Amino acid sequence: MKKIILLSLTLIAFSCKKESQESFGKQEPTEEQTAVAAEDKELAPEELGKVIFESKGNCISCHKTDEKLIGPSLVEIAKIYKEKNGNMVTFLKGESEAIVDPSQFAVMQANLALTKTFSDKELQGLEAYINSNLK
Repeated sequence: MKKIILLSLTLIAFSCKKESQESFGKQEPTEEQTAVAAEDKELAPEELGKVIFESKGNCISCHKTDEKLIGPSLVEIAKIYKEKNGNMVTFLKGESEAIVDPSQFAVMQANLALTKTFSDKELQGLEAYINSNLK
């Protein structure tokens, strides 16, 4: 009987140890890792753009889909770029002037430093995602 109890306690002890070892050191992926993984999976441009908009680009902190937050809404951005035949990718690369709300261009400067580091594929994805919000 003592052997059965001792064997049971030993099995319980090792079972608990294994579970704690498995969970130790596991980390959630960072937002940048999520964006890179999304790009590696060959997502549709709109889907890649959405991932970047919500994570790596940090765009979501200032822009909402259909209402002004700090910056203009995605609907407004898409509408104005369409009306003025503008090129969002060129703007996000820092190679053209602001056409949506030039008075807030200074606020956007910090994020432009970030978007200038994005690949053309990422910028085209952002543009596709923003334009997909136009109804």
